[in-house]
Amino acid sequence: MTTASGLLDASDSVLLLVDHQSGLLQVVQDIAQPELRVNLASLAKAAELSGVPVITTASVPDGPNGPLLPEVFDNAPNALYVARQGEIDAWDVQAFRDAVRETGRRTVVVAGIITNVCVVEPSLSALADGYTVHAVINASGTYSDGAQRAAVDRMSRAGVVITDVEGVLSEWQHTWNRPDALDWAGLHAAVMPAYAALIQSVARAQAEVLDAEGARTELKHARQPAGA
Repeated sequence: MTTASGLLDASDSVLLLVDHQSGLLQVVQDIAQPELRVNLASLAKAAELSGVPVITTASVPDGPNGPLLPEVFDNAPNALYVARQGEIDAWDVQAFRDAVRETGRRTVVVAGIITNVCVVEPSLSALADGYTVHAVINASGTYSDGAQRAAVDRMSRAGVVITDVEGVLSEWQHTWNRPDALDWAGLHAAVMPAYAALIQSVARAQAEVLDAEGARTELKHARQPAGA
């Protein structure tokens, strides 16, 4: 569930990845395509690490919209794919709605291409069916900044929570006191390259301190008289 504080609970989340297709990716202009792909991969991997079910779908994958990007199944190999028969709103597909319902979870986290269609429509539809909905804006993309702003405004006015990949990662991870903490650190570093540089600089500084302390210890021992 979404906690009383409004934060995501991984145990009640289901991730919907809608129309992250190679053809549709070509129209994305509001976010750099490599950044979008990294964010998508990180989001899918976070779901895998935290046990969040992933449901994905594609619009006319044999046509110009193209097949799903490999970042989906490469990082969430257990994702469930639901086919569509021309429906634009994935929520119009009974099998898609059933797949969400069968998870038993009431918080849906949605990302997709293009935002103002493939995210807006299932988000508003799921909201109308009583789900809590979070839209992951930087794992989604569309053809202009204006279109993205309009989509965000429309969803937020309706009650969809607008979030980003880093926010979802932190809320699903919940704590660093877990055996897969290094895997999570890698996801944070992928989404925030500056964070990776920070980790590297701190690690280097710590190593230099240890090297200096070791050198001082060796010098101290070397100066001691024999038999001291």
